Amino acid sequence: MNGPIHDIDPIETAEWRDAVADVIERDGTERAHFLLDKTVQEAREQGSNLPFSATTSYQNSIPADMQEPYPGDLEMEWRIRTINRWNAMATVVRRNKISSEYGGHIASFASSAVMYDIGLNHFWRSQGESHGGDLVFFQGHVIPGIYARSFMEGRLTEEQLLNFRSEVDGKGLSSYPHPWLMPDYWQFPTVSMGLGPLCAIYQARFMKYMHNRGHIDMADRKVWCFLGDGEMDEPESLGAISLAAREDLDNLIFVINCNLQRLDGPVRGNGKIVQELEGEFRGSGWNVIKLLWGQGWDELLENDTSGMLRRLMEETVDGDYQTFKSKDGAYVREHFFGKYPETAALVKDWTDEQIFGLRRGGHDPEKVYTAFKNASETKGQPTCLLIKTVKGYGMGNAGEGQNITHQQKKMAEDQLHAFRDRFKIPVSDADLRSAPFVKLDDEQKAYLAARRKELGGAFPARKWKDSPKLEIPDLSVFGAQLKSTGQREISTTMAFVRVLTTLLRDKKIGKQIVPIVPDESRTFGMEGLFRSVGIYNPKGQMYTPEDAEQMMFYKESKTGQILQEGINEAGGMADWIAAATSYSVHGVPMIPFYIYYSMFGFQRIGDLAWAAGDSRARGFMLGGTAGRTTLNGEGLQHEDGHSHVLASTIPNCISYDPTFSHEVAVIVHHGLQRMYVDQEDVFFYLTLMNENYIHPDMPEGSEEGIIKGLYKLSAETPAARHLNLMGSGTILKQVMDAAEMLKRDFDVSSDIWSATSFNELARDGQDAERWNRLNPLETPRVPYVTDILSKASGPVIAATDYMKNYAEQIRAYVPQSYAVLGTDGFGRSDSRVNLRRFFEVDANHIAAAAMVELYKQDAVSRSDLEAAMAKYSIDGNKPNPRLV
Repeated sequence: MNGPIHDIDPIETAEWRDAVADVIERDGTERAHFLLDKTVQEAREQGSNLPFSATTSYQNSIPADMQEPYPGDLEMEWRIRTINRWNAMATVVRRNKISSEYGGHIASFASSAVMYDIGLNHFWRSQGESHGGDLVFFQGHVIPGIYARSFMEGRLTEEQLLNFRSEVDGKGLSSYPHPWLMPDYWQFPTVSMGLGPLCAIYQARFMKYMHNRGHIDMADRKVWCFLGDGEMDEPESLGAISLAAREDLDNLIFVINCNLQRLDGPVRGNGKIVQELEGEFRGSGWNVIKLLWGQGWDELLENDTSGMLRRLMEETVDGDYQTFKSKDGAYVREHFFGKYPETAALVKDWTDEQIFGLRRGGHDPEKVYTAFKNASETKGQPTCLLIKTVKGYGMGNAGEGQNITHQQKKMAEDQLHAFRDRFKIPVSDADLRSAPFVKLDDEQKAYLAARRKELGGAFPARKWKDSPKLEIPDLSVFGAQLKSTGQREISTTMAFVRVLTTLLRDKKIGKQIVPIVPDESRTFGMEGLFRSVGIYNPKGQMYTPEDAEQMMFYKESKTGQILQEGINEAGGMADWIAAATSYSVHGVPMIPFYIYYSMFGFQRIGDLAWAAGDSRARGFMLGGTAGRTTLNGEGLQHEDGHSHVLASTIPNCISYDPTFSHEVAVIVHHGLQRMYVDQEDVFFYLTLMNENYIHPDMPEGSEEGIIKGLYKLSAETPAARHLNLMGSGTILKQVMDAAEMLKRDFDVSSDIWSATSFNELARDGQDAERWNRLNPLETPRVPYVTDILSKASGPVIAATDYMKNYAEQIRAYVPQSYAVLGTDGFGRSDSRVNLRRFFEVDANHIAAAAMVELYKQDAVSRSDLEAAMAKYSIDGNKPNPRLV
């Protein structure tokens, strides 16, 4: 059934259609839907191969006779909205009169002003004592319009609008939604395309998690996510929509502004983006509401007895629809309505101005309100609103419907004149050139104030100052991890699992812990938590797991604590962001621990990690099976030798590479103190390894050094030849072996240093260096690493399982000669012994490097160095591992 289907009996077809219409009239659309579904089911059971279509006709989903009564004053809201449009435009235009380097966008808000106006006036509740508040992910490019609205409400000043995108002096407004820059205003960063929809889905999901676990009463709270149709090409935009349907996230609403244009041109010039997206969302189980045509079209469609207007709407492609709105009424008459005699006749008595005045659905406030209300009342499904608009609506020849409109930052005087006249803006000809901001009169101010009062107050707003502090346990609760493991060998991953288990059992904060794993719990030895705390599933466990008779069976529960994401690092990170921002989003601090293969962390979801920093996220990220040579069998794509370098790029990410269980315990406890007691907007990253070895007691007085990034693990009485060996992670064990070899073979004594964080050491050194540069007449500050090594004698050799850049960061602050070994290059599969030999970070290379440094200082003879190079099998002609 690939070709067109011919109607062999039009009379019978008419009877079927009449029957459907009769059912709808008597019993409603749901009954008609039920009967049609049963009919299709019967046809398939009888062997009919019916084609599947996830799309409906190119019409509004909600018929005109089902339009909701409008609750507001349409004329008043139109008047206020036009002033909002003007002020949004003026914000960008006036900034770019100073310099075009500031940028900004006019066209996106111009196309979506009605939608934001309806939401802010009638739907979006603020967070307060009586309501948890709705969450809105604002489309990044519309932000001038949101600032302009807050200006009209008296929340922002004219000075702030004038300083749009000029933030350095603290008087301006951020370019896009950035909680880091405007922590009392913006809740979610959105303008890295695709992250908004992904994070919105997981915020909605986490809201239900919090409700099902008894942390909040979500009531009728909603998560609204505003998107552009062009943004939907980002893989992240559609990547998690099946989860939203699978978990019945009826608290989630996507609003996709289908203005048919992306940054350079049409989204689907040869097709229909609305139909394509409808198929994606309906096929995934979403409720889809299409709003394409404003009220002016209702009369034409009612008179379309031939069906040719509907046919014409269906067959016209988006590229043509865009062109029509960039021209005029005469062009639309000729090239759209004029295609068929029947459609031309529909408008034969219309003027060109009337034709061009036909609005798309997104510019009709009554229809937008109806769509929003329908979406907010939908049960059992997430809803996607596909709302058709015109990009640059109201900009006229300055950009309306034109390919250049996204980049339009300026408007000439005649264009300002046309804009003013079209929207009846109270600006005189004399003032027009300066594009002045327009203030509301008292009646208009009172109207806006009343709307927001009814909805609970200012919006958008980020509430964080009243987030409660948590009562964290004392470090001593991790007593077992602070002591030696005796003869038992464990990994730092197992040490972490024990720390996590202790926290889960804590009576004060145990319920706040959110373990998140992307389908690797068994890899990390966390399967014991399946039964003890359960895996979250909003539908519970409707099957009997095959391992039900085992102690650690796979237990899913509506109140489960673990978020098990499947093979989905991006989803796991979005879950983590939702939990890590819960203190501001819900007023309830949660403590997320997201553990994953470290190679699939910052490298894979780096943009999300950056957004987490912008969001002021608080929580723990754990890079498991870390180190270039530690995850030995998995090979190039799995072996992480650079996650700490990537972590260092995020200013509020605090990262550590611990070697021993006591270091893991101290770091986690320190993180709890900083984030949940001191309430610092930082998050912690720890790398964990799967290599087993014996762990010693925590050295007395080492806690400060563990936190700062460096402490002396052991010391020897200096011999005639003495040096300092430094390492982190599993390579510290190689450092310790190298110290024994040097002592045995060449009577070289060593102090051994555990460098838990080269990143923290480097930041401390850079901060001291900066202060000294800015305050040259004050007593110089001394970096921690400089101070702690100032009394050490002999050269320093550092070795890690990461790129040399990681340890190289502190070179300027090490007072002695300093040599660095690291694992630059692509990983590969082999034994740990062979890999460490290959990357030159094994005990032999560390010991040989130490002898080279001693030789440079004339502390050992040439013959000693030659003997060492031979004994440790160092090949000077060995290929560089970075290049192999």
